[in-house]
Amino acid sequence: MKRTLCSICLGSLALTLTAWGQPTHNTRPDRAQAHRTANVRAARPANTGAMTGAHRHTATAPSRQRTYMTARTHPNRVVQQDARTRASRQRNVSSNREFRARSNATVNRERNVAVNRARNVEVNRNRNAAELRARKDLATNRERNVAVNRARNVEVNRDRNAAAFRARSNLAGNGGRNFAYYRGRNVAINNNFHSAAFSGRQYTAFRNYHRQWHDRGWWRSHYDRIVFVNSGWYYWNAGYWFPAWGYAPSAYYAYDGPIYGYNGLAPDRVIVDVQSQLQRDGYYDGAIDGVLGPMTREAIAAFQADNGLAVTSVIDEPTLATLGIA
Repeated sequence: MKRTLCSICLGSLALTLTAWGQPTHNTRPDRAQAHRTANVRAARPANTGAMTGAHRHTATAPSRQRTYMTARTHPNRVVQQDARTRASRQRNVSSNREFRARSNATVNRERNVAVNRARNVEVNRNRNAAELRARKDLATNRERNVAVNRARNVEVNRDRNAAAFRARSNLAGNGGRNFAYYRGRNVAINNNFHSAAFSGRQYTAFRNYHRQWHDRGWWRSHYDRIVFVNSGWYYWNAGYWFPAWGYAPSAYYAYDGPIYGYNGLAPDRVIVDVQSQLQRDGYYDGAIDGVLGPMTREAIAAFQADNGLAVTSVIDEPTLATLGIA
């Protein structure tokens, strides 16, 4: 009996020391259960014949299991959380939609601007080209029509005016100077400006004049005053008006030579003043049209012959001074 009690005490002490030296951090349920089972089995006394019938263990102790429980959530909180989630999702969708709309608007604006610019350029180019062609055609036709009509009018009016003036002269008798008288005088006209009769300063422009042919760009680059009168283009230089030959292909000039100017008047206004004064003096009875045609030049020659001037039949400085115009 003493031996049995001693064996039990020694076995219990050994098991205690063994369990004390084992690690305690293993928390898995299965391992903990095995550990406890091993300890229990190791703590049992030796299976002797005396205790076999009284202390026989055939079933193992039930193992402890951990229960993992889900945190309870209040239903109202779940509903509120779902509402916030939906509101946040809607805000994100709205923001993304607005961002895409702005991006698309910017892209479409740039594309539309580029397309519209190209279309406007093409449309305006065609319109401008058509308008320019129309203006050129209109200007060309105007110049041609003016030249043709003026030539016709000069020819028709010359005969009508001469016949009418002769009829009035016959009714008035022989008193005073009249166009028929000077028309029949056959006044000798001298246009040789290189002769000694035209050596004075007032004839320098006539001596140096010769016809020049240049295009529109050349005339504009050399002279700052160019005007269109009587279906022709004239440029101003050193007190005289000169025909600008070549400025326009359809230009027409009834007289090819210098025209003395004064007070900045255009050449047609100077001719109108000369025609009006000659008409008042009885030398001219034609149309006051500002054209230096044959009838006007015949009247100028007759006036020059009667006043001791060089008979040039042109509007020069001595003639205007004698007429009392300039």
